[in-house]
Amino acid sequence: MNSAPHLLLLHQSLPPIQNPKLTLAAHNSTPGARQSTPTYITACAKTTRKTGGGRRKNPDDYHATLTALNSKGRVPRKSLGQHYMLDSEVNDRLVAAAEVGEGDVVLEIGPGTGSLTNVLINAGATVLPIEKDPYMATLVSERFAQTGQMKVVANIPFNISTDVVKQLLPMGDIFSEVVLLLQEETAFRLVESYLRTSEYRPINIFVNFYSDPEFKFKVPRANFFPQPNVDAAVVKFRLKQPTQYPSVSSTKSFFFMVNSAFNGKRKMLRKSLQHICTPSDIESALENVGRPATSRPEELTTEDFVKLHNMIVTE
Repeated sequence: MNSAPHLLLLHQSLPPIQNPKLTLAAHNSTPGARQSTPTYITACAKTTRKTGGGRRKNPDDYHATLTALNSKGRVPRKSLGQHYMLDSEVNDRLVAAAEVGEGDVVLEIGPGTGSLTNVLINAGATVLPIEKDPYMATLVSERFAQTGQMKVVANIPFNISTDVVKQLLPMGDIFSEVVLLLQEETAFRLVESYLRTSEYRPINIFVNFYSDPEFKFKVPRANFFPQPNVDAAVVKFRLKQPTQYPSVSSTKSFFFMVNSAFNGKRKMLRKSLQHICTPSDIESALENVGRPATSRPEELTTEDFVKLHNMIVTE
């Protein structure tokens, strides 16, 4: 098995973890804000080999488990039914019972400290853990960080493309790239919308905040069955790591401000944002950003909005 990234697919027919559907990551109604409860965070692990053959094994025992929990200042939570395995031999037998081997793709529910994840990887599997406890999700992600991140590659229904983009792009801690086949018009709008045009919208700020988008190629409608009424195109989003996001005090307040600005698109910002601070403060902030006091939202870049937010929004 080589070290190339693996394609992992979750079908809607999988038994639900939380009614009504399996959720990879939850977001609230404000674009850009990651919801903290409930939190489903995934991490991908793939096989690694030691030089000269054999697999790298780090058995999880009592001391290793306590050390892992203490590293995050955690104790088992009764509300989540957390009971951590202390005997790696049990995990070995569990994996053997499942007959997990080289090339298998395994969905693991509740990896905890990653003790079973470790055995699954050693058996040659690619593992997709799903964890509700954000502290444990971080622990597992950090523990298996050397295995690399997942990539999303998908041909999705055109009518859900914007929702999918909003879900996936803030997940740079999990995915490195998202490559989607979209309606051509949507592809151009997400990647190549320009300032001072009617196509420049909050989604453009969102896309540039979380990723570096690139238009790859056009796909004529004749390639589909049944043939749609529009052409398609492929877009690659290179996701930014959370440490690479523009510096704002709160993504929730940032995107709230952006959405408010575009709700009155033809209005000057000193009018559309006056519920945040006074018009004179907005004018002063715009001038400090290097924009006219009469600016409208379609005239500001993502960087401009970040600077404006940090001047007028107080947490």
